[in-house]
Amino acid sequence: ITKNTNVRLSLPAVCIVWQTAMIILFGVFIRYNEESDTHWVEYRKENNLSDIQNDFYFRYPSFQDVHVMIFVGFGFLMTFLQRYSFGAVGFNFLIAAFGLQWALLMQGWFHSLDYTDGKIKIGVENLINADFCVAGCLIAYGAVLGKVSPVQLLVLTLFGITLFAVEEYIILDLIHAKDAGGSMVIHTFGGYYGLSISWMLYRPNLDQSNRLQSSVYHSDVFAMIGTLFLWMFWPSFNSAITDHGDGQHRAAINTYLALASTVLTTVAVSSLFQKHGKLDMVHIQNSTLAGGVAVGTAAEFMLMPYGSLIVGFCCGIISTLGYIFLTPFMEKYLKIQDTCGIHNLHAMPGVIGGIVGAITAAAATESVYGAEGLRNTFDFEGEFADRSTSKQGGHQAAGLCVAICFGVGGGILVGFILRLPIWGDPADDNCFNDEPYWEATPPQDKMSPKSGTINSLNFSLHFVSLKMFCFTSIEHIIIFLNLIFFFFFVKTEFII
Repeated sequence: ITKNTNVRLSLPAVCIVWQTAMIILFGVFIRYNEESDTHWVEYRKENNLSDIQNDFYFRYPSFQDVHVMIFVGFGFLMTFLQRYSFGAVGFNFLIAAFGLQWALLMQGWFHSLDYTDGKIKIGVENLINADFCVAGCLIAYGAVLGKVSPVQLLVLTLFGITLFAVEEYIILDLIHAKDAGGSMVIHTFGGYYGLSISWMLYRPNLDQSNRLQSSVYHSDVFAMIGTLFLWMFWPSFNSAITDHGDGQHRAAINTYLALASTVLTTVAVSSLFQKHGKLDMVHIQNSTLAGGVAVGTAAEFMLMPYGSLIVGFCCGIISTLGYIFLTPFMEKYLKIQDTCGIHNLHAMPGVIGGIVGAITAAAATESVYGAEGLRNTFDFEGEFADRSTSKQGGHQAAGLCVAICFGVGGGILVGFILRLPIWGDPADDNCFNDEPYWEATPPQDKMSPKSGTINSLNFSLHFVSLKMFCFTSIEHIIIFLNLIFFFFFVKTEFII
């Protein structure tokens, strides 16, 4: 079936109309909070504060790291497909830029609305939370990577941000569950949201694009850049909005250790299940991050360093086995075509994280935390002052159920909308390809040597290709090193 992938009118119309709507809504609702407004000088004097106590100086380094994860980490992680690098990075950029604006509004209406004047007051912590909100939609994008149009992705993001804000409010405010690193709110929701959409958009003839649903050497190198950025900055992700002091410190330590443990078990399982003990780059790119997902909920709890290592150890095994066995099973029997394997990197580890959080909370004791530490860690204040740790464990489990329900239910609803034949999605034989939506140079057909002259020409072309390949590989390394140098130079200048 031939499909019209021309989005010349629909994509500009959606972008312009929605951005205009953002400008109007921001003009009506969004204002600076007391720490980013010019009245900070008066507020500071009234509360006997100094400029260095402005939340910006505590949160901005973490915001930088999270921002890099969203735009560089997630974007490059999805460049593994040989002909879909533009779509991976470019559409990631597009939906993140739109999503963070909508997230500031949606989360603001639930969390930051000043009822005295009806305005949403934002500061640096709101920017971090908006990035978290966007992460849920980028996770969902991984399930449908290469199979949808940019207009569909914007619709997915519009509804995804809305659903995220509602489930986040229910889990964190109404149920009063703790989820510092978003194992439940971000990863479980985003994972099942994307999987449910992929199930609704099932393509029985997707095997017609099998030739493109694979990687080549340089695409895997680019994807590994995304992995390394995510792996390095995940401690900032899980600790970014925790309480200043011991909670933030502990969250970074727990994440750091879980990630390290995950790498070793991922390598072990990948080698064990591959012929001749060779490693599969898909496992190294993805499963090595699963420990950071699973430790998110309990990151600020007294999980203990050995507990973090155990979580990472288990997740490396489970995630890698998921790529080996579950992904093919889900595609064959459940009709879920999961391009990036988000079930193994986000959904399953997110559920494990929710379970670990519930057990750790229920097992918390005053002898380990201290009376004040227990109240501070679980925010046992106000209407929750009399809640016991065992009851908190039950509410943590309830929060996990809410995340799964919103992900599955919301994904089915949005998937039904995205099935409408009006979005310009690609045909089954043209998925995982940049050409329908990007100005991309088509791959050159290989020559068939029929004579000595052509054979020599073919050899010369292969030699030139080899030189070009080596050159581009060096370019990739240089680009990667420049990115790291620039980022850390900026961070060092900021800290100084």
